[in-house]
Amino acid sequence: MSMTDPLGDMLSRIRNGGMAHKSFVTAPASNLRASVLEVLKREGYIRNFEKVNVRPGVDEFKIELKYHEDKPVIKEIQRVSTPGRRVYSKVKDLPRFYNGLGIYVLSTPSGVMSDHEARQANIGGEVLCKVF
Repeated sequence: MSMTDPLGDMLSRIRNGGMAHKSFVTAPASNLRASVLEVLKREGYIRNFEKVNVRPGVDEFKIELKYHEDKPVIKEIQRVSTPGRRVYSKVKDLPRFYNGLGIYVLSTPSGVMSDHEARQANIGGEVLCKVF
């Protein structure tokens, strides 16, 4: 059976792993997921991630979750743009999430980036998810 929302599946795995206090979670590998994980790592929401070869032709990401004082750093992670409802935003229309404490992850013509980086580059795009 095929998956309709691979990115949403990875975000759910991260959310569930954090609530269960797992040290790491795994998710199937793809270029979009790698880009989103790179943004989460750069912004300090996950410790690290690495690509692991399960068997020939099948790769997975091993995502190391981050905790602060025994609580998950990611308090909320939610998909904004879904396969059935795409959400696009211009850079000037991008709202602040939790008064700037949280981030939006955007897919732009210049690649996947956080809302802070998109504002600096003055570029809008598809709003993939929000993280706090």
